[in-house]
Amino acid sequence: MDIIDHQSSCVPPGFRFHPTDEELVGYYLRKKVASQKIDLDVIRDIDLYRIEPWDLIERCRIGYEEQNEWYFFSHKDKKYPTGTRTNRATMAGFWKATGRDKAVYEKQRLIGMRKTLVFYKGRAPNGKKTDWIMHEYRLESEENAPPQASKF
Repeated sequence: MDIIDHQSSCVPPGFRFHPTDEELVGYYLRKKVASQKIDLDVIRDIDLYRIEPWDLIERCRIGYEEQNEWYFFSHKDKKYPTGTRTNRATMAGFWKATGRDKAVYEKQRLIGMRKTLVFYKGRAPNGKKTDWIMHEYRLESEENAPPQASKF
């Protein structure tokens, strides 16, 4: 049995954590990647691929209030050591990307991208879609931004 040190004790009663995409990328993710101190360090580090989505509820709780969103940092796991494909499988299923990545801007400057993923129980291609949705953020800049598709 895991004994989890809830971070709920480090925030005052009534504390709500509802950062915008811009705040998640421009403050939290940027500081995490640069190994800089985050003023109120409430986002946990987890290994997303060794934990099922329903276990995030306890591991990533912030404060005492009931939550329907959980925040965490996790390294991307590569499917193959020399490849670029991401492994998004857990023991019970897998995370599958859906839709297009959304640009995250800070004062009209591209700072990151948000990818939406849905959890499927089982193995591809026969997995069963669940209601678990995750938004994955990554840092970007105008210099290394992927070309945007345009429709004429």
